[in-house]
Amino acid sequence: RYRVERELGMGGMATVYLAADLKHDRKVALKVLKPELAAVLGAERFIVEIKTTAALQHPHILPLFDSGTADGFLYYVMPFIDGETLRDRLTRETQLGVEEAVKIAREIADALDYAHRHGVIHRDIKPENILLHDGRPMVADFGIALAVSAAAGGRMTETGLSLGTPHYMSPEQATAEKEITARSDVYSLASVLYEILAGAPPHHGGPAQAVIMKIITDTARPLQELRRSVPPNVAAAVAKALEKLPADRFDSAAHFADALANPSFTFGAIGASQPGGVSGARGILGRGTVALVGAAALLLGITGARLLWRERSVTPTTTRLMLEFPANQRPQLPAGGEGTILALLPDDNGLLYVGPGVNARTQFWNRPWDKLQGTRIAETLDEGCCAVLSPHGDSLAYLTSPHQIHVLPLGGGASAAVADSGVASVTDLGGGLDWGPDGWLYVSGLDGLARVSPRGGRLERVTSIDAKRGDLRHIWPAVLPGGRAALVTIFSVRKSSNPERASIGLADFATGKVDVLLRGVRAIYSPTGHVVFAKANGVLWAAPFDVRTLRLTGRERELADTVATADLSLSPGGTLAYIKGVVQSVQAMWVDRNGVARPVAPDLKDFRVLDPALSPDGKRLIVVMAGIDGKRHLWLKPVDGGPRSRLTFDGTQNFRPAWRPGTSAFTFSSDREAAGGKYWLFESDADGTARVRKPELRDPRAIATSTWSPDGKWLVFRTDNQEPGNGDIMAIRPGVDTVARALVATPAEELSPAVSFDGRWLAYSSNESGRQEVYVRPFPEASSARFQVSSASGINPVWNRNGKELFYLDAAYSMIAVPVTTGATFKSGSPQVLFSAAQYISNPFARQYDVMPDGKRFVMLGGEADRTVHVVVVFNFLEELKRRMAAP
Repeated sequence: RYRVERELGMGGMATVYLAADLKHDRKVALKVLKPELAAVLGAERFIVEIKTTAALQHPHILPLFDSGTADGFLYYVMPFIDGETLRDRLTRETQLGVEEAVKIAREIADALDYAHRHGVIHRDIKPENILLHDGRPMVADFGIALAVSAAAGGRMTETGLSLGTPHYMSPEQATAEKEITARSDVYSLASVLYEILAGAPPHHGGPAQAVIMKIITDTARPLQELRRSVPPNVAAAVAKALEKLPADRFDSAAHFADALANPSFTFGAIGASQPGGVSGARGILGRGTVALVGAAALLLGITGARLLWRERSVTPTTTRLMLEFPANQRPQLPAGGEGTILALLPDDNGLLYVGPGVNARTQFWNRPWDKLQGTRIAETLDEGCCAVLSPHGDSLAYLTSPHQIHVLPLGGGASAAVADSGVASVTDLGGGLDWGPDGWLYVSGLDGLARVSPRGGRLERVTSIDAKRGDLRHIWPAVLPGGRAALVTIFSVRKSSNPERASIGLADFATGKVDVLLRGVRAIYSPTGHVVFAKANGVLWAAPFDVRTLRLTGRERELADTVATADLSLSPGGTLAYIKGVVQSVQAMWVDRNGVARPVAPDLKDFRVLDPALSPDGKRLIVVMAGIDGKRHLWLKPVDGGPRSRLTFDGTQNFRPAWRPGTSAFTFSSDREAAGGKYWLFESDADGTARVRKPELRDPRAIATSTWSPDGKWLVFRTDNQEPGNGDIMAIRPGVDTVARALVATPAEELSPAVSFDGRWLAYSSNESGRQEVYVRPFPEASSARFQVSSASGINPVWNRNGKELFYLDAAYSMIAVPVTTGATFKSGSPQVLFSAAQYISNPFARQYDVMPDGKRFVMLGGEADRTVHVVVVFNFLEELKRRMAAP
C-alpha cells in the first residue's frame, strides 16, 4: 500500500520515512516503531490502543491515517507536512515574538483541550512534535505515547526507551507516576512556551538525570526576569502551569489559553506558588484529608531531603574508560589524519563520531553509554569532520571536503550545504566549526573567523587576521556562553605547521580582534570557569577564566590527560571525550592495480610523509618528510635501493615537488624567501650541482602546486586558494614567455593540473558543479573545449604514460582508471575501479600518489600504519578539574 521513498529522520520511538500512499496518490509520513519496542508491545494490543487517536479531528492536530503491522514491524501513517517543526524555527531564531508565541501556545492548547475532552493525553508535547504549516501549529504523534504506554502494560523498561522528553516532562512523569492527567500536558505546553519566550526550557543543563532532578526540586526563574517584554499575565499563566503539584495548575488547557489572553490574570507572586494555598485546601477538604496530605508531604519531604543530602554529600568519582567498538563501527580519522571526529551529545547520554559507511565512505554514528553498539544517524559522506550539535541537540552541522558546511536535521530530512568556508576542512589546518548559543554557526574562514545561519546565506566575518602578528588562520572556534566571544587557535603564517608556535586566542565579536591568551593547539571552555586546552605535546592544561570580563584570572595548571590530537569534546554535564592515540608515522607503499601493497623502503617512514613525486624514468622518488618540529623538507630516494638524501635545508615549509622532464631539475613550493606568509616557487637539481633558483613567473600570487609538460617546456602552476579567483591554473614557458597565461581561471576552485604525455590535453578537478569532478581541456588552448571525465566526484587526476588511461580518486576514495583516447581529439570511456585507497592519505588540493611509467604500480602513503583510534571518556571530569585547580 505504501512505497517508501526515503528516510526523513529518527526519534526516540520510531524511524520516519517519506512514502507514497499508492491507493490515494498522496505523500505520507510513515513511522515504523523501533523493533525492540515492537517486540514488547505486540501488534494486536498496539493497534487496539491506537484506534482511540484515529478518531481525533481538529485543525491543530495532525490526523492519523492508518496503522498496522508488516513482517513484525509496527507502523502508523500520518500526513506529510511540507513545513518545519517548531524546533527548526527555534534553532534558527532562538526566541519568537511575544504575540506570535502566545498565539501558537493558545492554538496548541485548543488542540490539547479537544483531545483531553475525548480522553486522549499526548504525554510528549515538545517543539519537535509541533509542526508549523502555513503559519499555524499542528500537533503530531497525538496519543502515540499513550498507545505505546498502554500497549506495553507497564513493561517499557524492557525496551530501554522512555516516554516523554526530559526538558518538557511534568514532575509526575519524571517520577514515573502511574496516573497521568491532562494537567501533565498543560505543564509540558507551558515548558514549550517558556522556551519560545526565554530561549531555553525552564529546566536545562547537564545529563537527563540532572534535568529530571531540577524538574522535581527546582523552581523555574520567572519569565519576566529573563525577558522584560513578556506581559505580566503571560508570565503568571506560565508560572501557574509550571507548578510542581498538578492540583496547583490549570485544570484544563482551555483555562491556560484563557489566562494567556486575559490581561488581568494574576497568580500570587509571579513565578511562586499562591500564598495561602494550604489553608484554602483545608476549607474545602476538611481536617482529616489535610492531615493525610500533610503527612504524605512530610514523608515526601524527608525522602527528598535524604536524596538531596546524599546527592550533595557524596563527591562524584571521576572515571576514565577506553571505549571498545565493534569492528564494523570503529571511529575513523579523515584522510590525512586531520579534523575532529568526536562530539558528545548535549544530554550527556552518548557520543557522536565518524565511522565506516557504505562503499568505504564514512558516516556519523551515535554510541549511547548504555549500549555496546552504535547506530547510524546520517547518510554516507564523501569526507566529513568537525561535527557539532545544535544547542538543543536536534541538528548536526559538519564540514565536508574541501570546505563545505552542511546541516543535518536529526528529526528528519536530508542534509543541506549551507555555505562554503573557503578553508580546507579535513586537510592541513583543519578549520573547525562550532554552533553558538546565539544560533549561528561559527567557522574558520580565509580572512578570519566567520559565521553563517544554519539555514544558509552569506558568511559574515566576525574576526580579522592580524597580518602584523603573522596570523594565517583562526581555527577551532569554541563560542563562549553569552555568544560575545570565542576561543580560537591562532596559526601563524611562517610557522603554520609547527604546533609549538600555535596560540590560543580570544576572539571578541564586538571588536573583531583576537588577543593571545595562552600557548596551545586547541581550547574549549568549561562551565567551571576554566579554559581547558591542549599543548603541542598533547598534554591537557587549564587556566581560570572569567567569561564576563573575558580575561584569565589565574595561572595555568597541568591536568591528568594526554591527547594525541586536538580532538576533544566536553559535554554540559561534565563528561570529557578525546582521542588517546593515533600512530604518527606514515610509510610510502607500492600498490599494484589489484590493491596489493608493500613498503617502498624502510627509511621512507616518518612522522609524516607527503607529496610523492616519481622521476620521469621512474628510478628516483622525491618525498616531503615532516618532523615533530613541524618543518617540512624534501628528500630523494633511489627506487632500486640506496640511501635517501636531503634536498632542502632552508625555510621551514618545502613541499609539492614536480620533476622537469629531460633534466635532473625539479620545482617545489617554499617559504624560504616569502614575504607576508606566501609560498614562492623554486627550482633546484636533484643531483645537488646547482643552487636553488626562482623561475621568472612575473605573477605576484603565491604558488600552491606546479607540474611540467612532458617536453619540459611548459611550467603549469596553480595559484594559492587564498588568492583572488579561488585559485587559477596558469602556464608559462620559462625563458620564452614573459607573462604566464591563464589556462583555467573561473570563480570555481580548480585543482591538481596534469598535462597528458602527448602534450595536447590538460586534466584537472573543479567544483564548478557543486562538487569536485575531473575535467579535461585542450592544452595549451584550454578555452576551446571542456570534457567531464568523472561522474560521481573525482580528485587528483594523473595520466598513464601510455596515453590510454587517466587515473583519479572518486568520492569513495577508490582508485579509478578511465580509458581515454588522446591525439587531435579526446574521448573517455567508462570508469573502472582498480582498488580501494581509503586507507591511504589523500588531499583534494594536492595529489598524494604517483604512478610508475608502466602504469602497473602506484606510490601511495599510509600502508602498514596502525590507524586504530582509541577513544577515552572521562565521566565527572569537572569534579576533578575543580579539585586540581583549587589545589595549592
